[in-house]
Amino acid sequence: MSLNGKRIGFGLTGSHCTYDAVFPEIEKLVNAGAEVLPVVTFTVKNTDTRFGDGEDWIKRIEDLTGNKVIDSIVKAEPLGPKIPLDCMVIAPLTGNSMSKFANAMTDSPVLMAAKATLRNRKPVVLGISTNDALGLNGVNLMRLMATKHIYFIPYGQDDPIKKPNSLVARMSMLTPTIEAAINGEQIQPVLVERYKDEV
Repeated sequence: MSLNGKRIGFGLTGSHCTYDAVFPEIEKLVNAGAEVLPVVTFTVKNTDTRFGDGEDWIKRIEDLTGNKVIDSIVKAEPLGPKIPLDCMVIAPLTGNSMSKFANAMTDSPVLMAAKATLRNRKPVVLGISTNDALGLNGVNLMRLMATKHIYFIPYGQDDPIKKPNSLVARMSMLTPTIEAAINGEQIQPVLVERYKDEV
């Protein structure tokens, strides 16, 4: 399937260490001819970390997509009725945002954009990055996996020894996941190996 001409919302949440894996995938979407509308949480915009400053990430995604970030709930709401998306992506999706999304809490621009997309019965693609997916957040992960119109970038344990509850999406599979989701299909397998024992 061609993504040329498709309108894709791209939500970033606060897993700052994952951005370097996500931005090349955004570039692939743009190069494929998709219109990419960036949406960010307040954390992304306002937090400076060892992985980079919030304002630098904002500038980078605006330069990459050619569109201003959607950074408020009010700005995100029209993505349902007035500016419908062909697909909404949230990558990375933190455990915090995952738990809110699974329990219908809409307190950020990214979650509002996802809610607006589900309202239109269009696909929402999730790329998880959370240290507690196999812990307390496991119930939220399974709830979302069982929800209609929600699809997952294949994921696996990134460090089963030091972080046994952690799961991270294989972000390089973003484009084929979107293509499958637009066709109403979950790309398989969902569970993939991300960790290799070097012993």
